[in-house]
Amino acid sequence: MSDIDAFLPDSAFNLGAHAADWREAIRLAGAGLVAAGFTTEAYTDEMIETVEKMGPYIVIAPGLALAHSRPSDAVLNTGLSWVRLDEPVEFGNKANDPVSLVIGLAGRDESEHITVMSAIAAALSKADKREKLASAATPEDIRDVLKG
Repeated sequence: MSDIDAFLPDSAFNLGAHAADWREAIRLAGAGLVAAGFTTEAYTDEMIETVEKMGPYIVIAPGLALAHSRPSDAVLNTGLSWVRLDEPVEFGNKANDPVSLVIGLAGRDESEHITVMSAIAAALSKADKREKLASAATPEDIRDVLKG
């Protein structure tokens, strides 16, 4: 089992989800983190509070938000969730809105948080990988693209 399999289990995926707004999109990402056993529900609130305080800096590429907050007691294990929205939502980031992919990130400590965030950012910085991820049909297909 590779790191990506451990950090992104099937229970952390929601493909074809609907969100009315950015808060609901982050709640969906938080639900995936909770379902996978990575966080408590309190972490979802922390992710939303982060955007309310810091702005939509989590929208790191066109159509992509990396929802996260600082490591806290609400993080049980380091991991990711993956939410693909059926209709994109606005986060308020003029350069990269609207968002159709929300990746939830929980790190137990700063080191793990940065390691996982860097690996995801590296994979998503390549346009061809983003296209493959956008059309991948299953969690396994998505993990295969991330591994490649």
